[in-house]
Order: sequence, then structure tokens, then C-alpha cells
Amino acid sequence: MCEDVAKRESLTRELDLREDTARFPVADPGIEPHIPRLTDIDEKAADRATRQVATMFGLVPLLAIGFVVIYFAVPRTTAINLGFFHANAQHVGLGLTLGFAILLIGMGAVQWARQIMADHEVSDERHEATSSPEDRVAIMNDVDAGIEESQINRRKVLGYSLIGALGALVLPVIAVFADLGPWPTKKVRAATIEHTIWSEGVRLVTDITYEPIKAADIEIGQLVNAQPANLEDLEGVEFLQEKAKAAIIIVRMNPNTIKIPESRKDWAVGGILCYSKICTHVGCPISLWEQQTHHLLCPCHQSTFDLGDSGVVVFGPAARALPQLPITTDAEGYLVARSGFTVPVGPSYFERDSRKDYKQGDN
Repeated sequence: MCEDVAKRESLTRELDLREDTARFPVADPGIEPHIPRLTDIDEKAADRATRQVATMFGLVPLLAIGFVVIYFAVPRTTAINLGFFHANAQHVGLGLTLGFAILLIGMGAVQWARQIMADHEVSDERHEATSSPEDRVAIMNDVDAGIEESQINRRKVLGYSLIGALGALVLPVIAVFADLGPWPTKKVRAATIEHTIWSEGVRLVTDITYEPIKAADIEIGQLVNAQPANLEDLEGVEFLQEKAKAAIIIVRMNPNTIKIPESRKDWAVGGILCYSKICTHVGCPISLWEQQTHHLLCPCHQSTFDLGDSGVVVFGPAARALPQLPITTDAEGYLVARSGFTVPVGPSYFERDSRKDYKQGDN
């Protein structure tokens, strides 16, 4: 009798297995065997992991203080020049201190979760989206259990160090409020964000090499990244700031395929046009040039400008046309600026006077 029951149970299990195999070609692997961590079986290892996490969190306040010290102690005109690397020393210091502070918080949290918090596998069936009152009570019980298993009540140094690390990050936020000034009056804007070193007679030179550009050397369909020749006379942070505002692109198109309004007839040289390289949306440098359509595409947010029609926006979030630099040639045939930009370069802002902006259809 017992043998018959055992045979029936064995046959039932075999049929169920065949049915599951037919429905699910890949067998349920189940939960892998649990392998205890070293910190689960060795209290010294757990204490060592605790010290590591506390050390990482403890370094964050020092980095936050370093951020504030660099912000106020390092002059904004100090530059780092190492070969091809040119950067503002204050920006580098602020980036390193704040970056490592955030990195250490992340690394400490990961180490805490992987080495100290409870380590056990849990499986659960899928359920309906709406939770029953019993489930809600169970969830809160799980939250309480999670807090207990995090050992934050037992290893209080973790909680204190984490609070100190997160609290210290408030210092950099408070410090940078100083950069909300000065108030952007017309005089301040004219001397800073609305000013470039372009002026009448300044030669257009290639980026990096500073070689002057002859109009005859530019072919139809070609794009050249360029900058003002007088940029080479600057150093340090002033060099970086002026380069960011004065960067330009030069393109040459068939004169019969471009629209030049009457007000800009003398801004071009034989189909050669010059525009700011800085997108008017959020200030990205752009040079993705479509030769056939005459479109210039910003890769960041896809603002598209028609360089064959005074740089007007044909697509994307940019609010105004790309500023054009009036150019001509000198006695030697090199490209030079007729004047500076007639409108501010770069992104738009509330205080900027938009009455001089070029709009499609202007004469």
C-alpha cells in the first residue's frame, strides 16, 4: 500500500515537472545558497568595516571646510597652466573638494550596505498594486526591522559620522551664495558678460596655433574654428574668460545660396561668414556643420541655426539667432574684424536688450 502511494506521488511530481518544463523552458533557479560574509562571522572584520565607513564620512567635513577656504582664499585670477591643460585654480580646487566629499559619502554608504547591514536573501510573489491594511502594517514592521538590521542603533558612530558628513555639505552651499553678486547693472554687464576683445582690425586666427587666415585659403563648404589674434596677449584666468566669449566659427558658402540682408551686405567676404561659436541656448560650443543645408547643430539640446540666413534659429530651444561678427580683409588678404559683435554672445538672460537681435525678415 505504501509502495503504491509512493509511486503515485513520484508520478505526480514527474508529471508536474513535465508540465512546468513545457510552460517554462528555463527551470526556476531558485535562490542561490547563502554565503556568509567575513563581517558576519568575524567581529573584528565588522569593526574594521565600521571604522572604514566612519573614516570616509569623517573626511567629508574636512573637504567641505577646504571648499570654503579655497573659495575665499584662492584668488579668482589664479590659473593652472600645465602643458595643454589650462584651468582656473579656484574652479579646480572647488571641484576636487566637493567632488571627493560627495564621492566619499557614496562610497561609505555602499560599504555600509555591503559589509555591515543585514545580509540575507528574500523572495516574494508579485501582488496587486493596492496594499491591504495588513500589508501596510507589515511594511512598517519591515521598516523597523531594516533600521534594526542596519545596526545604526548598535554602531552609533555610523549615524553620527553620516549626520556630520551630510551636515557639512551645507557649508559649500552657503559659501557660494556670495556669487549671487554683484547686481548685473548695465555697467557691470557691459564690462563683463557683454564684452569681448573683438574690435576693428583684429585678425581672425586659427584655434590653438594662432595662424592668420586668408580668405583665399578657405574653400566652399569648409568650417574653421577661430579666435581673435589679440587673445595670445592674455594670460591666466583673463585668457580663459575671454577665449570662452570670443570663440568663433568661419564658414564659406556659395554666395548664390545664402541670404544676406541689406544691413549686413558688408559683413561677408565672398561667401565667407563668421559667427559666434557659443550657442544662444545655454552656451555650449558648437561646430556641427551641415554643408548642404547650411545648418549648424548644437549637440547638447539640438538647437539648429541657419548660417545661410544670418544664423536664425530653425529648430530647438534657442531663443535668438547666432550672433554674427562683421568681417573684411586687410591689405594682405587676411580676414579681420570690421568691429566687435553688435549683440552680446552666449545664452539669453532677462536683463539683455533684445531690440538689436536679428530676426528673420529684417532688412
